[in-house]
Amino acid sequence: MEDQILKAIQDEYPEDFAWCYGCGRMNEHGHHFRTGWDGDRTVTIYNPKPEHMALPGFVYGGLIASLVDCHGTGSAALFLHRKNGNEPGDGEEPPRFVTASLHVDFLKPTPQGAALKAVGKVVEIHPKKYKVETEVYAGETVCARGEVVAVVMPSTFTAN
Repeated sequence: MEDQILKAIQDEYPEDFAWCYGCGRMNEHGHHFRTGWDGDRTVTIYNPKPEHMALPGFVYGGLIASLVDCHGTGSAALFLHRKNGNEPGDGEEPPRFVTASLHVDFLKPTPQGAALKAVGKVVEIHPKKYKVETEVYAGETVCARGEVVAVVMPSTFTAN
């Protein structure tokens, strides 16, 4: 599995839609999660910062939930982009998804100081709605499992 994401779907979002606190490259205060392909699975790698602490030595669960959330919508975008015959970096604007549902199970405390790796599997359940199952690893340990139902972003989502 890759140690870094070379071509992330979030790098392809137009600037108007790249402000998400979790994955928006335009948000200077955000996490800047980046999701790419690793074979037929999706992957996001993130190094939590000291301020993402729940208590000394452990990562705050809200960060884990945010990682699962953005990994899910990014994975759905990657899947549909590929289904449409495209890949990140080919110059075609990818579809954009929003979260309809987020569920996270925290399996083990997530240690601070370890890179987190979200690994996802996309299951298409409707032409405009996708379910993404994600496992979050710290090293070889699965610390959380999550599920996102992502929907194609409605055209009514505009910055008016």
